[in-house]
Amino acid sequence: MSENVARRGFLVGGAALLAAGCTSNEPAAAPTSAAPAPTAAAGGNDQPGDRVVIGFSAPAADHGWIAAIAKNAETAAKQYSDVEFKPVEPTNDINQQISAVESLIAAKVNALVILPNDGQQLNQVALQATAAGIPVVNLDRVFPNKLAYRTWIGGDNYGMGVAAGHYIGEQLKSKNVSNPVIVEIQGIATLPLTQERSQGFADALKEYGFSVTAKQDAAFTVETGNEVATSLLQAHSKIDAMWNHDDDQGVGVLAAIKEANRSEFIMVGGAGSANAMREIQSGTSVLQATVTYSPTMASSAIKLARLIAQGKGMSDLLEKQVPQSITLASETITKDNVADYMSLGFES
Repeated sequence: MSENVARRGFLVGGAALLAAGCTSNEPAAAPTSAAPAPTAAAGGNDQPGDRVVIGFSAPAADHGWIAAIAKNAETAAKQYSDVEFKPVEPTNDINQQISAVESLIAAKVNALVILPNDGQQLNQVALQATAAGIPVVNLDRVFPNKLAYRTWIGGDNYGMGVAAGHYIGEQLKSKNVSNPVIVEIQGIATLPLTQERSQGFADALKEYGFSVTAKQDAAFTVETGNEVATSLLQAHSKIDAMWNHDDDQGVGVLAAIKEANRSEFIMVGGAGSANAMREIQSGTSVLQATVTYSPTMASSAIKLARLIAQGKGMSDLLEKQVPQSITLASETITKDNVADYMSLGFES
């Protein structure tokens, strides 16, 4: 990461923390899809305390990032002898997820960690949990009503866009490129998280006098990523830079680029998959960077749920209670620092 990019890192919301384990990595010999081992908290918080049951609900693991979320949550829970981890069947059906969360409420778990398929539609059942005296840790996709959760923890979507925009802006400026053709491949355009990523990207590019030439959403799937990238490549005979919001759909994007035999532009990915990091590390790919949206947030969510259920605060803070909101930093991974992040990569 360049000094300028590092200086411009965005931390949005209340407290801002790096994902668990990000501050003390050792370079991994090879990437793995297994969740990294959570690091111990300072000040004795990891010593056994009151036994707590933590319920967990998330979408179906049909996407590399979501699969890594579930693995990270389970790995973190296993670290504690005083935690009983009670996951429900993952599903992409809204009504089934509501029913699953209701079963955890009926079981009277001590805390709930919920990554909702849709925050708006799961808001009411989260309110039910809170009314029943069960603290909810809202993971990533936020419930619109703050009364629905005790603590929210998630990635910095706006910051992802900012990091991608600054990397591309600095690279193009260093090459004295004027009036560049910049294309953007979004996830799902209607989602607030996608809109935040795009806004951050546009805002950062403005600082260099640049703007997005064309953008299209690819639904977070490999197949659609391939189709959208093919379409954009056909529409633009010359491209200077591309930002793809999601490394999972990026598998399809990269396949389309290789099929078209195009290499005149730089590409930035999003999330920090092991696949993307291997491409960056090779030094032969158009993919030169990815901006993090680490699934280690699920490990941190389990740790937070445990602390809240046991009535503890975060030992590195002076306050007696866990913060209401924690936004993770979006970090820029390049060939220069990719070895430090390989252990955190997830397989697409």
